[in-house]
Amino acid sequence: MNIVLLDSATLPVPLTAPAWAGGWSARLATRSADVVHALEDAAIAITNKVPIRAADLNRLPKLRFICIAATGFDCIDIDACRESGVIVSNVPGYSAQSVSEWALASIFALRRNLFAYREAARTGWASSPNFCVHDAPILDIAGSTLGIVGRGAIGSSLARLARAVGMNVMFAEHRGRLTVREGFTSFDEVVRTADVLSLHCPLTEATRKLIDAPTLRAMKRGALLVNSARGGLVDSAALLDALGTGHLGGAALDVLPQEPPDPHEPLLACAHPNLIVTPHVSWAATHAANRLNAGIEANLAAFHAGAPINVVNGA
Repeated sequence: MNIVLLDSATLPVPLTAPAWAGGWSARLATRSADVVHALEDAAIAITNKVPIRAADLNRLPKLRFICIAATGFDCIDIDACRESGVIVSNVPGYSAQSVSEWALASIFALRRNLFAYREAARTGWASSPNFCVHDAPILDIAGSTLGIVGRGAIGSSLARLARAVGMNVMFAEHRGRLTVREGFTSFDEVVRTADVLSLHCPLTEATRKLIDAPTLRAMKRGALLVNSARGGLVDSAALLDALGTGHLGGAALDVLPQEPPDPHEPLLACAHPNLIVTPHVSWAATHAANRLNAGIEANLAAFHAGAPINVVNGA
């Protein structure tokens, strides 16, 4: 079976071709317009973020299996794959520790104003009449309330870390759901009461722009927003407005609606002192990258053995 990896440059640790592969092609990157050409002789495709849509599948009769080199699978037309008989597997849970540590580190940085004080040390400490400079508020982590949207591996890992440092944790129920499940709190209540709201849910039509202007206005003044899931979960214009008015105390973003972003992306140009933007690397700790590759290799081996695992488009 021929295997094609569409975007090998996105993987921190190179993948090795299985011994049983009839052919192996690890492309550094693939444009959407070139997907059909790249996969025309492939039985197996591996993709991290290169989309494979219904129109592509219609022109790829040899394709039998797609392995997503990630947990999220919004880049794949799942329904079209099901109709075409193409099995799709992801790699669940590999980045839970890495992403949750990024989220907690961001919470520490924002609540304690670490970046403001780094700048103060560089520009104002030498001229200070006192031994310290304390212009920006410093808020403790312990005793604050963390609202988590998404109770999968990452959200659950963040909850464990947050509780260990003394945070109160609430899991948000789906927005608009009338019946609140045990262990969850209504979405509206979480938004109203959380000191920090952290997003760890998939991007679907139901969650697109989940954090919009009304939701941001409903948050406590000075609350923080953390997003390491998908950029499309947040209305960027509304976020910038909430930061500009001071209603939102800060935000940490590892994702943007378009990746790579436009050079003129307003969130990258924003000079707000309590805005952190990192280039979608919260998942990429070395241990997580190794676990990702192991998960991909396990998915390939299971498909080759006729017993696919981690299937996301089953009946």
